[in-house]
Amino acid sequence: MKIDTDGCLQQADRCRFIASPNYDERPDNAEITLLVIHSISLPPGKFGGEGVIELFTNRLDPEIHPYYVAIADLKVSCHFFIHRNGEMIQFVRCRHRAWHAGLSNWRGRSCCNDFSIGIELEGSDATPFTEAQYSTLTALTRCLQQHYPIADIAGHADIAPGRKTDPGPCFDWARYQASLEKP
Repeated sequence: MKIDTDGCLQQADRCRFIASPNYDERPDNAEITLLVIHSISLPPGKFGGEGVIELFTNRLDPEIHPYYVAIADLKVSCHFFIHRNGEMIQFVRCRHRAWHAGLSNWRGRSCCNDFSIGIELEGSDATPFTEAQYSTLTALTRCLQQHYPIADIAGHADIAPGRKTDPGPCFDWARYQASLEKP
């Protein structure tokens, strides 16, 4: 994998790009030093549909599912989304600030969107993630670490404690960290 100077992953066979309108410019001189791992499924606990894509592109129809009524007007995004089968979508170029972290703080710095890349895994707090997801996440993380001065990796729950729980108890942090240490 390779990231171009615009912040776009350059492997069409591994990642497709679907532009989200939910982003803006990062602050001047903001270095990307944090990866934030999230999980999402729409409707909650259901996998494989178009709900996440529709949410991140502002096309979520509140009449499709009762849960969508409460979230249809949200303006959120992430940089990357990894499906259960390991396929990936990029919604926002890395050079831009995706709207994934919300009210957040990491190591005394607020507004984590300013200095982070958000990676969403298709999943929930109650469902283990797949081998394909860990494999893609590891490859993507290594690629991002080669391109940006990433010093930390945290979960959404770590940067927004009490407000968020993802990626949840089924995310195997030890497995993920060990995979990053392998050559």
